[in-house]
Amino acid sequence: MVSYIPEESTSFVGRKTELGRIEHALATRRLTTLTGSGGVGKTRLAVRAAGRAEPGFRDGVWWADLAPLHDDGLLLATVSDAVGLSDHTLRMPMDVLCEWLADKRLLLVLDSCEHLRPACAHLLGEILTTSPGLTVLATSRQPLGIKGEQLVEVDPLPVDGAADALALFRARVAAAAPDTRFDEPGTAEAAAEICRRLEGIPLAIELAAAGTGRHTVEQIALRIGSRLDLLADDSIRPQRHRTLRTTIGWSHELCTPLERLLWARATVLRGDFDEATAREVCAGGPLTGDGVATALRGLVAKSVVVRDGTRHRMLDTIREYGRMWLAELGEDRAAADRHAACFLQLARSAHAGWTGDDQISWYHRIADTHADLCAALDHLLTHDTAAAQEMAGRIGFFWCCCGHLPQTRDYAQRALDVGPARGPHRTRVLWVLGICVMLQGDYPAAERIGRECVRAAAEDGSDEGVLAAAYLRGLTHLMVGRPELSLREVDRVLRSTEAGTPLESTYRLRCHLITVFALTGLGRLDEAAEAAVVLRAACEAMDECWTRSYVDYQLALIALLQGRADAAAAHARSMLSGKHRLRDSFGIALGLDILAAAVAAQGEGAHAARVYGTGQLYWRMVGHPQRGTPELGPLREACERQAREAVGDAAYQRAFDRGRADSAEAGLALALHGELLT
Repeated sequence: MVSYIPEESTSFVGRKTELGRIEHALATRRLTTLTGSGGVGKTRLAVRAAGRAEPGFRDGVWWADLAPLHDDGLLLATVSDAVGLSDHTLRMPMDVLCEWLADKRLLLVLDSCEHLRPACAHLLGEILTTSPGLTVLATSRQPLGIKGEQLVEVDPLPVDGAADALALFRARVAAAAPDTRFDEPGTAEAAAEICRRLEGIPLAIELAAAGTGRHTVEQIALRIGSRLDLLADDSIRPQRHRTLRTTIGWSHELCTPLERLLWARATVLRGDFDEATAREVCAGGPLTGDGVATALRGLVAKSVVVRDGTRHRMLDTIREYGRMWLAELGEDRAAADRHAACFLQLARSAHAGWTGDDQISWYHRIADTHADLCAALDHLLTHDTAAAQEMAGRIGFFWCCCGHLPQTRDYAQRALDVGPARGPHRTRVLWVLGICVMLQGDYPAAERIGRECVRAAAEDGSDEGVLAAAYLRGLTHLMVGRPELSLREVDRVLRSTEAGTPLESTYRLRCHLITVFALTGLGRLDEAAEAAVVLRAACEAMDECWTRSYVDYQLALIALLQGRADAAAAHARSMLSGKHRLRDSFGIALGLDILAAAVAAQGEGAHAARVYGTGQLYWRMVGHPQRGTPELGPLREACERQAREAVGDAAYQRAFDRGRADSAEAGLALALHGELLT
C-alpha cells in the first residue's frame, strides 16, 4: 500500500465529530466534499481523515494539491501526476487517466477545489463513472455540485464546552512564547476572549497566537477586539469572512514594512519555495537579498509563512490577502516578470548541468517546480516570446523524461508558433517537439520534425543542434526498425563534429548511445558491447546517470542475446537503480522487461513472471501495453515462454498476477533485491 498524504507538522486539536462523519461518508459514499470558509481547517482535517482511512484502500491514498493552479489548464496533469500516471501516448489524457484508475481501489484527495469547481466537477464526473473502486475526498469553500456528493460542513472549533479553540490557542502559544503562563491573573480570561472573538476559526487563532512573541495575551485580546468592534457594522461580507480578514489584517499591521512587501511579492510563487528562490523573485528596491532572508524569518515567526525544513509555503487565504496588496502596490507585472526571469534562469542552469554529478538533483528540481515553470512559461509566451522559446527548449527534455508529454508537446508547439523563426533556441524547441512525438509513438511526425531539425541546425552552424538532430533521427530510425540508417546518421555526425563544451558532450553521449543500440539491432554484438563499455566509462567519469542507465539496459540486452543470463540480470538491476533515482517510469518499465527476461533465462520462472507483472504496472503508468526497439519483442516473448515452461501456466499466472497486484514501489524493490519473497 502506498500513501502520499502530507505530513502533519503541528499538533492536531479536536474534530472528533467531524472525523466520525467523514469516516462514515468515505465508507458509504464515493465523493465526500469538506466545505467551509477559508481558514476553517479543511485541509488539516482532510489530512487527518485520509490517514485514518488509509488501511481501507488496497491501492493507497493519493493527494493532489490544486492550490498552486491559477486556472484549469494543469488540472488533469496535476491529478495524473498525483496518482502516478505519466502518459506517453497520443490518446486523450482523460481517457488514459480513466483507464489507469479503472481497476484500482484507492482514495484520491483533491485539496482546494473552489477556484476550479466546474473543471473539478467535470473531471470527477468522468473518473467516478469509469472507476468503481475510486473514492474521492475533496475540500472546497463551496460544494462541487455533483450528483451523489456528500457534504461535510467544517465549522470553526468550539469555543465553549469542549473548548477546542482554546486548546489550539494554548498549543500554538506554547510554541511561539513558551514562557507564557495561563495561570496568571487575566491571561486565561484573555485567551478565552480571543477565541470567542475569533469565533473559533483555526487560522485566525494561529495568527493571533503567533503574536505572543511580541505582545502579551492580554494585549492581543485588546487589539483584536478593538479592530473587530470597528468593523462590526460591515454587512458586506459574511461574519466569519470579516473575522478572518480582520485577523489577517491585524497580522499584516504587526509586520515590518519589508515583511509586508515580501508577503505581497511572494504570492507570485505557485508552490513551495526556498530562501534562494525568494531572494531572486522578491528582492528589489528597498528589499535587498539579505532583507528577504530577514523578512522571511519574520513572516515564519508570525505564522504568515509556514516553514518545513528548508521549504516555505503560504496558505491560500493568506496568499489571497498578499495578492490584494501586490495589486495595490501596482507590482503585479513586475513580480510576474521577476518570477519568469527566475525560472528561466533555473531552466538555463538545469540544461547546463544535465551532464555531471548534479544531474539527478536538477532532474528532481525541474519536476518539483513544475507549476512555477509552467506559470513562468505562460507569462513569457505572452510577454517575451524569444525567452519563451528558449525556456521551452531548455526544460523540454527534462519534461519528456518526467512524463509530461502532452504538456511538453503543447508548450513546444506554442513556442514555435509565436517565437523567432530561426536560431539555436528554435532549433532546440524543434528537437524537443520531435523527441516528444517520437516517445508518443508518432513516428511519421518524428521523421518530419527530424528532417526540419537537421536543416535548422545547419543554418545555425551549432554542433549542439547538429548532434541533437542526429540523435532524434537516429532514435526514430531505431524505433521503426532501420538500425543501419540509424548507425549511418550518428556516425556521420560524430565524425564531423568535435567534443567542445560540456553541453555538446551531452549530445555526443546520446549519439554514442544510438551507436550502441544500432550495433545491437544489426546483430554486431561484440562491437556493441565494446562501444557500450567505453560509453559507460565516460558516463561514470562525469557521474552522468541518464545515459549510463540506458547503456546498462543495452549491456543487459547484449548479454542476454549472447546467452549470459547472470550478467544480463546484473546490468538490468543497475539500469533499474539509475532509472529509479531519476523517477523515470518509462525507463523502469523497459528495465523490468529486460530483467524479467534475464531472470527467466536463469531458470527462475516464477520470479520472472512476478517481475513481468510489476513491469505491466509501469507500462500502464505510461499508457502503453509495452514498448522498446524491435529486437526486444521476440526476445521478450521467447523468455516468457521459457518462464512458463519452467513452472507451468498456472504457477506462472499466479506469480504474474501477484506482481500486478503489488504496489509499483514494492514490486520494483523486489526486482532490485533479486530474491522472490513470500
